[in-house]
Amino acid sequence: MSQEQAAITTSNPVNPHTNQMANEFLTFRLGSEEYGIEILKVQEIRGYDAITQIANAPEFIKGVVNLRGIIVPIIDMRIKFQLGSATYDQFTVVIILNVAGRVMGIVVDGVSDVITLGLEQMRPAPGLGSVIDTEYIMGLGTVDERMLILIDIEKMMSSSDMGLIEQTVN
Repeated sequence: MSQEQAAITTSNPVNPHTNQMANEFLTFRLGSEEYGIEILKVQEIRGYDAITQIANAPEFIKGVVNLRGIIVPIIDMRIKFQLGSATYDQFTVVIILNVAGRVMGIVVDGVSDVITLGLEQMRPAPGLGSVIDTEYIMGLGTVDERMLILIDIEKMMSSSDMGLIEQTVN
């Protein structure tokens, strides 16, 4: 980075705290709820297409697709989050992610938009004890009247119950 570029990125005459901890999220729907995942993990968004099923795979793993020579596992988030049976229509999309160096896809009911959340718009996940598993929830985001459930997609996809990313054993 040149000195000129460094000066541009480090000085913000309007408000030096504007960009502090602002996060961009891709928002998507599952049923009536809206979720958000970090935009930096998203590689592309595709329409729901034919998926090759894999025998003996967990129910939430719909199968695999061949994406330009890469075999990509596809996870149905509605099944993973136990939100009832999934119906696939013209709005159903697959979000292709790059998580921990592994390409995978998630099936969602629809993609809404990309939003930027400042620190003041993000709240920690509520402590609901053992009633609801909040292990993969980063927190809640608020935009006007909308409430977003922010998912730590990397933590979720690299969890042992997913079995998609090899675990390092110490």
